Amino acid sequence: MSLFWRIFLLNAAVLMVAAVLLLGPVTVSTPVRPGEALAVVIGLVVMLVVSAVVLRIGLAPLGRLSRAMATADLLRPGNRLPVTGPAEMADLIGTYHTMLDRLEHDRASSTARVLSAQEDERHRIAQELHDEVGQTLTVVLLQLKRVADRAPADLREEVALAQEATRGTLDEIRRIARRLRPGVLDELGLASALRALGAEFPDHGVAVRTRVAGAPRTAPALDHDTELVVYRVAQEALTNAARHARAREVTLELRRAGGRTELVVTDDGRGIGDAAEGAGIRGMRERALLIGAELTVGPRTGAPGTEVRLHVHEPAEETDP
Repeated sequence: MSLFWRIFLLNAAVLMVAAVLLLGPVTVSTPVRPGEALAVVIGLVVMLVVSAVVLRIGLAPLGRLSRAMATADLLRPGNRLPVTGPAEMADLIGTYHTMLDRLEHDRASSTARVLSAQEDERHRIAQELHDEVGQTLTVVLLQLKRVADRAPADLREEVALAQEATRGTLDEIRRIARRLRPGVLDELGLASALRALGAEFPDHGVAVRTRVAGAPRTAPALDHDTELVVYRVAQEALTNAARHARAREVTLELRRAGGRTELVVTDDGRGIGDAAEGAGIRGMRERALLIGAELTVGPRTGAPGTEVRLHVHEPAEETDP
């Protein structure tokens, strides 16, 4: 029954009862007697209570919808209200769900385009760093080598320092290029790329233990976009542990469980506490949505620090007929 008819029939019932009482044996004297006044007050209280209960029950779905709209997050899709209540409320909740589905789809589509453009730009910058800047610094190193061979003894030490500075800059540029576009991911697969990623972070003062045993390429093989998302989530989790959590030890684990691939990154840092999620975590959530993965970020169980879990559902294996 619709909310309109519920309220209308309730008011009609109250008026009919009042009319029956007035036309019946119940009368009100002038002046009003105490017993008559008490009966009127009790009847009024009963009518108000019944009306309040009916309105409370009828408008409860509207309150739930209001709270759901206030806490809706497009980065955490799938939260839906049960379609209950009067017809108008059910239609309103259904319309809200349709709107939310459209917004989530549009958000995922726009995020996919943005992240694809970012990856293309990273690839271009990494290529230019490797081809242009890297080759230029390599030529500078060769020139400094020739200068060092011909320089007098009192200048060789300064030339050697310049060589070391140039060599260090070249190594740093190569490291940046690898982080921008991990070539090992395209060539050797996800497991090797995660091992290489973990091997880089001791330079940042963080000891990383990488566990990818039993997953040489995470069979059945994930597609390239999924592997890239897993790699970027691991990269962002390690970066957060090194920069913000002040962690000294991080565990990076890639495993298969229950027909899905699971990435787990735990650290012994100070944790996220009640702090709001920053751009890094929101970026991880956006990437997870692109491949339909489930991302959870929270405190470690029974120990200080943070745990990042990414559950990737593997594609169903095709069977021969």
